[in-house]
Amino acid sequence: MTKFGEWQYPITGIRRKIFPPGQNMMSMMIELEKEAVGPAHSHPHEQLTFVISGKLEVTLEEQVHVVAAGEQLHIPGDVVHTVKALEDSAILETFTPLREDLLATITDSQ
Repeated sequence: MTKFGEWQYPITGIRRKIFPPGQNMMSMMIELEKEAVGPAHSHPHEQLTFVISGKLEVTLEEQVHVVAAGEQLHIPGDVVHTVKALEDSAILETFTPLREDLLATITDSQ
């Protein structure tokens, strides 16, 4: 387990940094190496993914989106999605409500 703002390495080629949450929303930064894949998953939380740098291929259900630096993608709750890094990339993800599964990986309660 880590503290807020420390890097976690959940999947090969992907690292994330979870920031202290607000009351109903939270964010984390993710860096992906080129060709890294975040496997298909869903969660009830609404998500915004802002691409800081690089380029991603994001699949929502069957629909494929390519998003690049300076672009943002909305992912509704309960939609199955996956991501593939087309380039080394950095993204900021924001969720509402709080993702208790992610917060459970943090040791401090700032």
